[in-house]
Amino acid sequence: MSDDVSRLIGGIHSVRSALRHGAAGIDALWYDKGRKDKRLGQLLSDARKAGLKPQGVDKAELERLLPGANHQGIVASSVLPASRGETALDDLLTGLDRPPLLLVLDGVTDPHNLGACLRSADGAGVDAVIAPKDRAAGLTPTACKVACGAAESVPFIQVTNLARTLKHLRDGYGIWTVGTAGEVDTSLYQANLKGPLALVMGAEEKGMRRLTREQCDQLVYLPMAGSVESLNVSVATGVCLYEAVRQRLG
Repeated sequence: MSDDVSRLIGGIHSVRSALRHGAAGIDALWYDKGRKDKRLGQLLSDARKAGLKPQGVDKAELERLLPGANHQGIVASSVLPASRGETALDDLLTGLDRPPLLLVLDGVTDPHNLGACLRSADGAGVDAVIAPKDRAAGLTPTACKVACGAAESVPFIQVTNLARTLKHLRDGYGIWTVGTAGEVDTSLYQANLKGPLALVMGAEEKGMRRLTREQCDQLVYLPMAGSVESLNVSVATGVCLYEAVRQRLG
């Protein structure tokens, strides 16, 4: 597991999200002592109830901490959530009492896309998001900010060999692996997504790598009615996950 590192975050929504996922994840909290704002006051009250000690400072100090940012009168030093390794994935799967739903990102490099995928994964009830350690985005401050708290709530697993991990999921846990590709004949809406499932999304522009593709049990495409050939990976992820949710609820 990687070590936690600290980041500075600003804004009422971002700080509230960090607080909601545990006061232990906040190292320090500064606020504009001259600002009169009802939402800020409520957030400071919640922080104190959680055991934090907000420090009142001049607005200029907040500008120094986060230059150019819309901090809304509050800045926090928050601990970035840590990624986990293969052992944590086995522990998680062994402890589940329902068919697992996993999201696999094969080399998504844009932290904005990773954050958006994590947010969709949280909303869809995904048990873990799996990504390779190399040539892929990790839990950077940008990814965590875009995730809006999902980076703290959804386990993010980084693995050394993604193809080997997919084989392990199939052989060890009976997890059906469905990958997305544009040139196949089976639509997403024709696939059975109800059982133990790992949904694999390819990287921006290039899609899935060959070895990842070979480990998929089924390949599906998203129907496109317009002139563009594909969706952004984070949008496509949301579409696929919620089709799985629809089938599993039904």
